Amino acid sequence: MASSPHRYRVTVTPVERDGLPCRGRCSIEFDQACGEDWMRLVEGTQRLPGFSGDERTALVVGLRLLDGLAGRPRSNAEDPLADLRAPLAALLQRIDAPQA
Repeated sequence: MASSPHRYRVTVTPVERDGLPCRGRCSIEFDQACGEDWMRLVEGTQRLPGFSGDERTALVVGLRLLDGLAGRPRSNAEDPLADLRAPLAALLQRIDAPQA
């Protein structure tokens, strides 16, 4: 697999009721390579209607994670993401379109 120009460390940490991060070992971390600059993509969706700031960020990052997984070739005949490729591409195109 060719090297992507961007690599990201994604951290998921549960938030307690008081808004503070949980205590102890409760985070999930993983690295993800991507050919796109997620920071610029998030900045470009600031006017995406119907979503809060956190929702826009989750949408951009979540779509890029799913797109990265769907775009990788699978060695087995049954690819569980095969049916998502076309709708995912359409959604990415719609989200990435310049907002008026």
